[in-house]
Amino acid sequence: MHLISTIFMSLTALLLLVYAFLIGFYHRIWRKIPDQSTHALPEYNSGSEVRVGHPALPIKVSVVIPARNEEEHIGHCLDALSRQTYPAEQTEIIVVNDFSHDTTADRVRAYRQCILLNLSDYVSGEINSYKKKAIETGIRHARGELILCTDADCTMDKDWIRTMVSAFEEKQAAFLSAPVKIVPDGSWISVFQSLDFISLQGITGAAVFQNLYPMCNGANLGYTRAAFEQVGGFSGVDHIASGDDMLLMKKISASFPGRVRYIKDTRAIVETGAAKNLRTFLRQRIRWASKISHYDHKATFYTLALVYLLNLFLLVFFFTCFFTGQWWWLLAFLLFKTISEYSFVARVAGFFKLKKLMPWFPLCQPLHILYTVVAGSFGSFGSYEWKNRKVK
Repeated sequence: MHLISTIFMSLTALLLLVYAFLIGFYHRIWRKIPDQSTHALPEYNSGSEVRVGHPALPIKVSVVIPARNEEEHIGHCLDALSRQTYPAEQTEIIVVNDFSHDTTADRVRAYRQCILLNLSDYVSGEINSYKKKAIETGIRHARGELILCTDADCTMDKDWIRTMVSAFEEKQAAFLSAPVKIVPDGSWISVFQSLDFISLQGITGAAVFQNLYPMCNGANLGYTRAAFEQVGGFSGVDHIASGDDMLLMKKISASFPGRVRYIKDTRAIVETGAAKNLRTFLRQRIRWASKISHYDHKATFYTLALVYLLNLFLLVFFFTCFFTGQWWWLLAFLLFKTISEYSFVARVAGFFKLKKLMPWFPLCQPLHILYTVVAGSFGSFGSYEWKNRKVK
């Protein structure tokens, strides 16, 4: 028994060391990503005036927003989009109503500059990925050369579209992964989600900048219509409930090597609220985890396996301490994990102007370990419920 305990502790320590090296690697890459928040954005001529020295009328942009039962949030999202500094005549906003049971559609109709599409007019029978179908329907009706995607419960800076267009032009990108911020409301669950998401955002930026593996979030991304059409849109992955972001990113990355980019600019940040309770949060994370098996990317698999195994070992070690009494070792492992992550998360939190949350970071460690194991386990098999739908 003592030998088994020693081997288990040694493996846990080894996983921690590898994990600490990986986090340090992400930290170094994040610091290398140029922060363009203070760079001046280009000024564009509008259709009604010509200003000497300014570029001609810019490209047409279509913002596509799938929405299901979002009466509480959609107005805030459309208000933010109506205040954009990008020329209005070169912007179209398309909201695809995904079989909402509330007043979402009525709220959208109040915005004259928005195009409302009802998914029920284009889908007959049940499918497994309504969100992908909603986005695909929106793009089919879009006139823009550049497609920007966000969610109905998001808001953004007035320069969001202009910042995204500038990044596409400067980086010659086919696909752009952009930052997302969860705004805490003061509750413990929102603080935990915000800190957890800060870490994910830092890893996303590092992974995309270094071309390690595809990472993005559907709440804030963009791609050219040409790239979407060339890879056949969501064909081949349209049977998967989730993955309208990373699975599409993977397809575009394969067809447009070197043209998948990340933008580190505070004006490009899209903000969203936290899940209201632990149950909703876990369902969301299980939904995200459900697409992992479809990535077929070795670096992604090994990284996620490392994170899952480390947290699983720490959770098992916690329960074994009731029999072995090795609580000091568990505390040492948790302290080492916290210290290895702290500087990285603090730096990314500074970019999102959420550094005030860092005192809560050590206290969130036990819950982070538990949810990682739960989401990773349940996301790998079976079905789950999301927005009153049971999907696989």
